[in-house]
Amino acid sequence: MTLPFDPAGFAQRQLDAYNARDLERFMKEYTDDVQVYVLPGAEPILSGKAAMAAHYRDKRFNLLELHAEVVARMVFGNKVIDQELVTGIPGAPVQAAAIYEVTEQGIAKVWFVEAK
Repeated sequence: MTLPFDPAGFAQRQLDAYNARDLERFMKEYTDDVQVYVLPGAEPILSGKAAMAAHYRDKRFNLLELHAEVVARMVFGNKVIDQELVTGIPGAPVQAAAIYEVTEQGIAKVWFVEAK
């Protein structure tokens, strides 16, 4: 029996791993060729799993107070949109949205938008 495709499950598992600062578990939810964008930029700021893992290892998971709380979540087909309140990073608290494009292999694209 095949389980139904659950895009929100990928988003939730990566969030749980993010809050635990568990890089290995976090990266399991992403595809090898993941692309990360910060809107309104049109070019990815991170390309590929290795670049993403290095970024989160060096700039996020070393912060002991790091935490993201989902304020609201919407799911549209294979897209998951999380409104988040992020604490424990420079400039915190930060209100942001993360838009995840999910395939059956994992999260393939992420777009971040910060509230200004």
